Amino acid sequence: MTKPDRAAKPALSLPTLAGLGAILLWGLLALLTASTAGVPPFLLTALTFAIGGGLGLIVLALRGQLGRLRQPAGAWALGVGGLFGYHAVYFAALKSAPPAEASLIAYLWPLLIVLFSGLLPGEKLGMRPVFGAIAGFAGVLLLALAKGGIGAGAAVPWLGYGLALTCAFLWAGYSVLSRRFAEVPTEAVVGNCLVTALLAGLAHLALEPAGLPQGAGAWMAIVALGLGPVGAAFFLWDIGMKKGDIRFLGTASYAAPVISTLALVAAGRAEAGWPLALACLLIVGGAVIARPR
Repeated sequence: MTKPDRAAKPALSLPTLAGLGAILLWGLLALLTASTAGVPPFLLTALTFAIGGGLGLIVLALRGQLGRLRQPAGAWALGVGGLFGYHAVYFAALKSAPPAEASLIAYLWPLLIVLFSGLLPGEKLGMRPVFGAIAGFAGVLLLALAKGGIGAGAAVPWLGYGLALTCAFLWAGYSVLSRRFAEVPTEAVVGNCLVTALLAGLAHLALEPAGLPQGAGAWMAIVALGLGPVGAAFFLWDIGMKKGDIRFLGTASYAAPVISTLALVAAGRAEAGWPLALACLLIVGGAVIARPR
């Protein structure tokens, strides 16, 4: 008599799928941001985080779950430091170095997530996730080179490069350390978003020319950003980092710039070509290498 087969365990858990949802939403970031041209970055950050956090606050109030906003001081510091700290340093990096080069350096965070995950209790870092993450970064590098954005200048903007690298460490640290606060409900991200919106608003008043976005198109894009890439995405990412496969999500994060480029091509804002196809191959191949068994 043959033994009945055990039910196959799904390769991708629901929390991991939630993390993939965040990556998909981040892939729409460039397209939506392009429709907010002229809106200062800190003002855009303040408005979008206020929308995402405000909507979350309304949902919690209607459910009678405002108590879920309570979290330890360490979790507050990590959440606000990750969300606001990353954006503030990233904007500073873009002002101190060529945007393409700064963005590429900042996008080392998926590889750092893979490496840092090996430091978590009960986690063991193998070579497959590392090779997968390196393949993904190679795909992003290829996209940057194809756009002609990487080149040597007369002077090396070391400050900008250092700030961009700090961005990578900030987001990777925030993501991986979220695992240490797995008992904190994801709804607490609402509070982090609202504090981030407040700090970004103060930074806007101190550092940028005052003013509001002009035109219905810009406001529609801001609302879409607040609901998706700068709203739901952070809640999905929190679930993925706390309960999903961190190494796989780190590698899969390299899909975001490819999704972004594909979205721009579909909208007629960019052209397709062999570098995009090869970048897709490298990034998908990296995700296959690093996939959960």
